[in-house]
This record gives sequence, structure tokens and C-alpha cells, in this order.
Amino acid sequence: MPFAAYGSLPFAEQAEFFRRKLNLPTDGWTDIWTWMHDYAFVVAGANRDAIVSDFRAAVEKAIAGGATLEDFRRDFDRIVATHGWDYNGGRNWRSRVIYDTNLSTSYAAGRWQQLQEAPYWQYEHQDWVQHPRPEHESWDGLVLERDDPWWQTHFPPNGWGCQCKVRGLWSRDLQKLGKSGPDQAPAVKLLEREIGQRSINGPRTVRVPEGIDPGFEYAPGRARLRSAIPPERPSPLIPGSAGGPGMPNRRPSAPLPPPRPVPATDLLPLGLEPQQYVDAYLGALGVRPGASAVIKDVIGERLVVGQELFTDAKGALKVTKRGREQYMLLLARALREPDEVWARVEWLHAQGRAVVRRRYVARFAVEGEPAPALAVFELGADGWSGVTTFQGVTQSEDEWRVGVLLYQRIVP
Repeated sequence: MPFAAYGSLPFAEQAEFFRRKLNLPTDGWTDIWTWMHDYAFVVAGANRDAIVSDFRAAVEKAIAGGATLEDFRRDFDRIVATHGWDYNGGRNWRSRVIYDTNLSTSYAAGRWQQLQEAPYWQYEHQDWVQHPRPEHESWDGLVLERDDPWWQTHFPPNGWGCQCKVRGLWSRDLQKLGKSGPDQAPAVKLLEREIGQRSINGPRTVRVPEGIDPGFEYAPGRARLRSAIPPERPSPLIPGSAGGPGMPNRRPSAPLPPPRPVPATDLLPLGLEPQQYVDAYLGALGVRPGASAVIKDVIGERLVVGQELFTDAKGALKVTKRGREQYMLLLARALREPDEVWARVEWLHAQGRAVVRRRYVARFAVEGEPAPALAVFELGADGWSGVTTFQGVTQSEDEWRVGVLLYQRIVP
């Protein structure tokens, strides 16, 4: 039976996910495991660069042009004949595994990115599957929050040949389904499975959720999404601009909108654990603790956020530096609900290059404080930086307003 695509025509997120993979020769299918496939393209047993490269080109053609399984099999036969590849299994089975697995996981990775905007996800089992798995059938129609940990191990495909999918839902969709909220995630029962019995590295035992084939107990694209979270720049954010010759950055021609009132409870107490400050920040952006998500700002630009925003190279949280922990909610709100958004050019003298930065500026009248609080979040190709401070007479908020004004909050 010819297969054209997985649920839809090829789309940009799917193609980009596959394009960014690195070719990696391997001796067996267990050499690369679960989330590592987000970064590496492998064909089990293809241990020469030339073979892997040719298979990659064939898969890319299938993704970009919607080639059928029979189209791919012609490429498979040509590659095998050219390189004299001695593979395990029959020709039809092996070619289908390579074709199905790469198309289904790249499709899933693209959907994982697309679905970040939907607050709820629904599991969909395909009724036309000839030999359905009972567990997959039991999950059909299940609605969970986007950030529910269950998706980290149960986002389809959940096994060889699995055709299950996920669709995004909003609150209005839940109402149409007769639901007042999401369902309870099913209990996860872990089973021990032995894999790699014929691998040159020998067999090993893994623990996978019941109903999930070994090697599929991960969400394709999730690791890649987390790696897209920008690191914090080591140098503190400063006002003004270091734009060089030929890179003019404009100054504001109108005042900032008046500061918005916020209760004193928007200043977090000192002495909390670092994790509590990070969780508060993510919660203000609508992200569950420990999760990562794509958020869209007021001008439609996307940004991946998660705990890694505040994690150093050793994995430690660095949220309490520069005494900013009290103002985490204000920093999050500046990103989500800025007064203004500026784009500016900064010249990096040491590197001899320019970088474009997007700066979010917001002021808040905090209850009980004599001066407004200023929160600034800035993002560039080399990472992010932020500052929160109470404005005094020695520093004007206009020093932070530089570049090209992309957005200004409209005051009713």
C-alpha cells in the first residue's frame, strides 16, 4: 500500500527538523536512543558515511516531495546495489522501517512545535490500523494539558508502524466535547524489556511504559525545542546602544505609556529556593514547572522558554544573581505585556560583528513604592539578558528606549 505522508502534506517545521540532523554511522539500532534521534540521522547498521548520506537524501526527498513507499524502495534498491550493503531483514520490511520511522518521527517533531500554542492536546488513534494496540485504543480521545508530563513519553508515534496523532484544543473545544477541563493522565506502568539481542554491543535491559515499543518512549522534537531556549548572557544588561558607524539607532519621540499598577504581592519574598523563583517566572508565562514551551509575543515573534533560561553550563540555577529574584514576575510580565518593543543593532567590537537585539520595556507602579519599577528583557542571537530596577532621578527610562520602535502599548 503506498504511503504519501503522515496526516498531511509536508510542512516547514517537519522539513526544518530533519534538515538540522547530523549524519551518524552506526552498527546497530540501539546505538542511538530516544531523544538522541532529535539530533542524529541514522540507519541501523549503516556504518559508512556514504551509505548514510545517500539514505538521508532519499528520506529528505520523501519528506519534501511526498514520495510514496514504493518511490523510496526504488532509492533503497539503488543505494544497496551501489554500496553492496548487507542488511538484516527482508527488503520490504527494512525499507518500510526506514521510511515509516523517519517520516513519522519528523512529522511528530514538527507537530510538537506547532502544537505549543494550544493549551490542551488530544490523543487520536487511527481506526483504520489493521492490528491496533489495545493501549493505544484506550488512549483515543484522551485530553490532557499541553505540559502534562504524560506527553513526554506517550507523544506518538509510540511504536513501530504506529499511526496515532495528537491535535490541539482550546477551552471552547473542550466545551464542545462536554468537558469542563482536561482528563486525568493514565497511570504509567513501566515494564522491563531486553533489546539488542543481535547487536554487536550485546543486549541490554530498558524500562519503557506499557504500550510503548522500546526506543519510542520519548517525544520527537522535545529535546530540540529545549535546546532552542536562549542562554543568559554573562554580561549585565546596560542602557543605550553600542551601534557602530552606519548603524543608527533612534531615540524615542514620545514618552512611555504610564506605569500600570500592580500589587505589592507581585514582588516575591526573599529567601525562597531558586527553583521557586524559576517556577514563578514560568508560571507567569503560562508554562508548567519543568516544562518548555513556545510563546508568542505581542508582535507575533516566537520565543522558546523554560527552566534552561536560568541554568548555567553545569546545570545549576543562577536565578538569584544581581538581586533580581524579587522581581521575577515583573520581568516575565515585561516579556508578555510590554509597554514597548524595540529592535536595535549592537556592534560587538571584540568579535568584529553586529547583532540585532529585541528589547521589551515595561514600567509598573508597585503598591507602596514611591517610584515606578522598570523591567527590561532583551533577546539576541547570542542569548538574553534582563534587568529590573526602581527608577531614580539619576537614570531615565529613555536610556533603555533605543533602536526602532516595533510596538507601543495603546492606552485607552
